[in-house]
Formats: sequence, C-alpha cells, structure tokens
Amino acid sequence: MALPKISEARELSDEKLAEEIVAVKKQLFQLRLQKATRQLEKPHQFRHARHRLAQLLTVEGERKRAASQSTQEAK
Repeated sequence: MALPKISEARELSDEKLAEEIVAVKKQLFQLRLQKATRQLEKPHQFRHARHRLAQLLTVEGERKRAASQSTQEAK
C-alpha cells in the first residue's frame, strides 16, 4: 500500500481538513491500543497514519501562515 499524497490533503476544505486530522488521531490511538493488547496485525499502519497526520498538519499550518500574511499585508 502506497503512502498518501500531500496533493490529496491540499484539495480538502478547511472543515474537512480538521475532521480528517481528528480521524487520523483517533486511528493512531486505536493502533496504540491494539499494540498494547497485542492485537495489532498490520504494524505498517502506524507509519501510514503518522505520515498522513504530518501531511494534514503541514497543510493546516501552510493555510494559517498564508492567512496571517494576507491579514498583515492588508493593514
């Protein structure tokens, strides 16, 4: 299974981006719980989930910086 592309994250709306961040954080929690109880069958899912979360947070940060720059330029 290939890692997700950041272009997919950039296409999301702000609301959908926030929802996706929460969903991936919940998924990571569930994976940690499965690992602790020795029920984890696919350990590569950790890498994919962390990678996706990093992409989503990067896109969110880019949008916040762009919004703050545009408000500073407007002043």
